Amino acid sequence: MQTKLADWIRDTPRGREAESILRTCVHCGFCSATCPTYLLLGDELDGPRGRIYLMKEMLEGAEVTSRTQLHLDRCLTCRACETACPSGVEYGRLLDIGREVMEERVPRPLAGRAARAVLRNVLTGALFAPLYRLGEACRAILPAALRAKVTARRPSGPWPKWHHARRMLIPGGCVQGAMAPTIDAATARVLDRIGIEVVRAPKDGCCGAIRQHLGAVDAARDDARRNIDAWWPAIEAGAEAIVSTASGCGVMIKDYGHLLREDARYSERAARVGALARDVSEIVRAAGPELAPRMRRGLSSRIAVHGPCTLQHGQRLPGIVEGLLGAFGAEVLPVREGHLCCGSAGTYSVLQPTLATQLRARKLEQLEAAGPAEILSSNVGCIAHLAAGTATPVRHWIEWLDENLA
Repeated sequence: MQTKLADWIRDTPRGREAESILRTCVHCGFCSATCPTYLLLGDELDGPRGRIYLMKEMLEGAEVTSRTQLHLDRCLTCRACETACPSGVEYGRLLDIGREVMEERVPRPLAGRAARAVLRNVLTGALFAPLYRLGEACRAILPAALRAKVTARRPSGPWPKWHHARRMLIPGGCVQGAMAPTIDAATARVLDRIGIEVVRAPKDGCCGAIRQHLGAVDAARDDARRNIDAWWPAIEAGAEAIVSTASGCGVMIKDYGHLLREDARYSERAARVGALARDVSEIVRAAGPELAPRMRRGLSSRIAVHGPCTLQHGQRLPGIVEGLLGAFGAEVLPVREGHLCCGSAGTYSVLQPTLATQLRARKLEQLEAAGPAEILSSNVGCIAHLAAGTATPVRHWIEWLDENLA
């Protein structure tokens, strides 16, 4: 695609990156069939091609209006279009640039600014855990929309106490610790069984994905720098991987090298952190032959696997969980439209509740079509979003594995 960026952005790092991505797009349209919002709304501007055109206009200096804001806000950042694109267009990175510029150039109404400020600062800060506990205590009297976001936590069970020569770091600053502490505890027990000790770093926090997707890229970089500082002592002490149990966080951490590529102080360490980042499924896959004989005898489990967009399109690990669970003896049921987003998408279900609910209903229809006993996923946000729309149990697949290991 031919383009000529405006003077105010042309010779900047984000301008050079945006121009390179725009020139890669040939406007073929293969992406449209994979875009959840285009399939729902049927509007070209709510698909990747239309959004790319809007961003191109904006970066070339055209007037930016609330129309551009509306259509970029509606994007889930699911990146299914990237998986489908034959030209390798890095749509997600272009969208990050487009949203950052849009936040600078299009004022939002006061209510919109306030909502985004709360999401940027409460979900990513120390206030989230006590507020979530308060929500649990008051759940019965919460408004229905908020009540659906607050689920009762299950006991997490004991963390293993053994020490091993192999050590891996699990980030501890995510909202997952408040919403579902069972996930990291189950991960620690599974890795303990294969001779890996899980360690945590003090003073880490949100990976930065929430702020990045809300257009606050500088704040996301600050999150990344804080985490690198917090994790670095463990890395220097020999931690061989940074294991993410939330695929949305994992894809962000793997991208730290790109996020801080212009930062002279942090670029080298950020690249190292990104290279060390692994989804927990990658660790379990490497140990599969060791774990398979330890599965509980007489295992009979009909499960449907939900593949988060951040795992299959962001980290490019489609089918990894389905393959693992099948090898471990589960009956993994077929799921149609597995590539489509469930509608959670970080803060999307809060900011775009109508579209998110429609996408969830479509996803649950496919997940429940064959009558699974439970639905397993890889991302805490997706788990909470799906669970609010069904009576079928929804949980992280690592919890299932931990429960079924003898």
